[in-house]
Amino acid sequence: MRPGHCAGDLLEAPDWKVIREEEGFIDLDVHVPTQVLNPRQQLFGGFTGTYVDMVALYTIRTLFPAREDYWITTINMRIDYLDPVLGPRVRLQGELINKGRSTSLVAVTFFDEAGNKLVYAMVTLRVIDRQQA
Repeated sequence: MRPGHCAGDLLEAPDWKVIREEEGFIDLDVHVPTQVLNPRQQLFGGFTGTYVDMVALYTIRTLFPAREDYWITTINMRIDYLDPVLGPRVRLQGELINKGRSTSLVAVTFFDEAGNKLVYAMVTLRVIDRQQA
């Protein structure tokens, strides 16, 4: 991801490694920076949603060629915390579940280095054509 987005910069998203990207799917290798850890050295739950939102947005962007033509807004997000996210690295996958005319449903899953699921989230996003906004 490009630098210049306050949430992405906090999560150090420009350093994320894209393992696989295709239409409606993204697989990322991500480090967990110290500034988002709680006192137990786990990912602070409030920042989990920031990761989820960034990955869901990235997933939707795989469907469109030019970023300048549209905006994406998050309408709803549900996060299930299955196990603590310890890092120092995690895999994040975003997968398009359903694409409607203006809203889409994306699943975001966190995996530890052994492949265990840590977090599962569902995000509803709305795509807005800038020409109509």
